[in-house]
This record gives sequence, structure tokens and C-alpha cells, in this order.
Amino acid sequence: MIDTFLQKLIAAGSYQRFMDCYKRFYQLQPEMTQRIYDKFITQLQTSVWEEISEIKQEGNLEAVLNALDKIVEEGKDRKEPAWRPSGIPEEDMRSVLVPYFLQQRDSLRRRVQKQEAENQQLAAAVLAGRRQVEELQLQVQARQQAWQVLHREQRELLAVLREPE
Repeated sequence: MIDTFLQKLIAAGSYQRFMDCYKRFYQLQPEMTQRIYDKFITQLQTSVWEEISEIKQEGNLEAVLNALDKIVEEGKDRKEPAWRPSGIPEEDMRSVLVPYFLQQRDSLRRRVQKQEAENQQLAAAVLAGRRQVEELQLQVQARQQAWQVLHREQRELLAVLREPE
């Protein structure tokens, strides 16, 4: 990253620009102008490297710069532009939150549909169980009545058998 910065700095401070700034001096002594430019660029590079080295020693600049290089490299592969704030906080929040909320709503709808289907199955099972209980109650009542009839007949038979003739 530092090399890239230096290359851009040197490109921005090209010899042509240097000549344009010192046009009269260049017209009088072009070779001297070239040597001054070369010396200027050399000292500029040295000065920038020294400053960067000093900053590196003071803090964790190297790790930060490496992380920045990584972000720049990852960004090169992107086809769509990165998100930028519009300057209107309401719109910025809406642009971020609305897709999230729509996704959450769809997820919740799917959960509700799944839960409703499960509830319908359980309700059907409960109704089937109630029907079975009703059938069993009817069977119990029928057997109870049959038993009561048998018991009454048995008592009548015993009463007839016990009567002295």
C-alpha cells in the first residue's frame, strides 16, 4: 500500500509538472532542472519512508495497513458498488432495515403456517380420540345395561327357585 501511495505521489509530481512550475529555470538550465527534480523525488521518497517508519513504531500501523490492503483487494472482486449513506438517516435506516424485516416477516409466516398445519393435525387427532371415547362410552353403557338386565333376570330366577311351592 505504501508503494502504491509513493507511485501515485511520484506520478502526481511528474517531471512535466515540475517543469511547468519552474518553466523559466528549465529554459535556462534543463539539465540542472532534471537533477533538481531527481533529487527532490529521492528526498521525498526517503522522507515519506522515514515518516511511515516512525508512525509504524508508534502504533500498530502495519497491521492496520495490512487489513486495509485486504479490504481493498476484496473490494476489487465486487461487481456492485459498496453501500454509501445518502445523508438522510431515515432513508439509510430504512434501506438497511426494511429488507431485514421483510426477511423476518417471511420467516415468521413460514413458522406460523407450519405451526397451523401441526395444530390442524393435533386437532384432528383430538377429534378422533373424542370419537373413540364416545364409542367406548356407548359400549360401556350397552354392556352395563346388558349386565343389569342379566342381573335382574338372575335375581328373578333365584327368587323363583327359592319360592316354596
